[in-house]
Amino acid sequence: MKRLTLTLLFVAATLAASAQTLLLDDIRFRDPYILADQKSQTYYLYLSSTTKSASGKVVGGVKAYTSKDLIHWNEPVQVFTCPDDNWITGNVWAPEVHQYKGKYYLFATLNTDLTWKGGKNNSAPYTFRGTQIFWSKSPLGPFKAFSTDPHTPIDQMALDGTLWVEDGTPYIVYCHEWVQIDDGAIEMRPLKKDLSAPTAPPTRLFCASAADWVDKRRTIVTDGCFLYRTKTGKLLMTWSSWSNGKYSIGIAESTTGRLSGPWKHQAEPLFDDNGGHCMIFRSFDGKLRVVFHCPNDPAGKERAKICELEDLGETIRIKQ
Repeated sequence: MKRLTLTLLFVAATLAASAQTLLLDDIRFRDPYILADQKSQTYYLYLSSTTKSASGKVVGGVKAYTSKDLIHWNEPVQVFTCPDDNWITGNVWAPEVHQYKGKYYLFATLNTDLTWKGGKNNSAPYTFRGTQIFWSKSPLGPFKAFSTDPHTPIDQMALDGTLWVEDGTPYIVYCHEWVQIDDGAIEMRPLKKDLSAPTAPPTRLFCASAADWVDKRRTIVTDGCFLYRTKTGKLLMTWSSWSNGKYSIGIAESTTGRLSGPWKHQAEPLFDDNGGHCMIFRSFDGKLRVVFHCPNDPAGKERAKICELEDLGETIRIKQ
């Protein structure tokens, strides 16, 4: 009887624990970002959300799932709520959180209901957007604004900002939307040491059409830029567009090893089977990993996919 009781208690405890955690297949994810926080030995997976501000206004936000093993994820907590007085307060896209000089910085692409008529090849109106940086002392926030202004130019349709630091200078690297300029671009802009504001106008690094693997027959998109330096010192950038009708991840490399480039595009995409918008991180067991959403469509089926990466020095590839 005692053994049966212990068995039942163990089963009950196991079921209770499983009820409190989620698998990645349980969660719809676009543009996933994982922070592997060494201090807490915890993985933080960030996802856009909609919430209410202190005044009761429905605004954009960000929530975070946590895990110790990249398999089981705890129910999310709200880490960011867009301030009422911000330049725009709509839905958040592609949240990233970077640890930098003892603090945590949220790069959030914010949307508004203000419309922008597309470029010469895109007549449909699109909602205006830009990337803004917020800060916190914790990866769980709450993340606070430096000001009410974006870090990307306010007259640009910009999204998917990420952080890169070179020679002590931090930069926001972001995508200048194809809906405004037809041929999507990736640009860099230097920031103050505390990331509070830009210090100079942006510089264009390349346009999507420069890559041979990009499908020129449809919208020429730049999405989800992320930078990685290989074991031999080569500076690579992963970014997403369309290849042969499928959402894909390409690789660009700086010929000088510097952010300013010039950049050339590797012939073969990293992934070209209906998934993209990736970022790279190192797990606590020392393995290099990439996370991206797959499939890209149909809507509602998107999930975060984590794969092991191989650093080949000259390039990277997904380990089979």
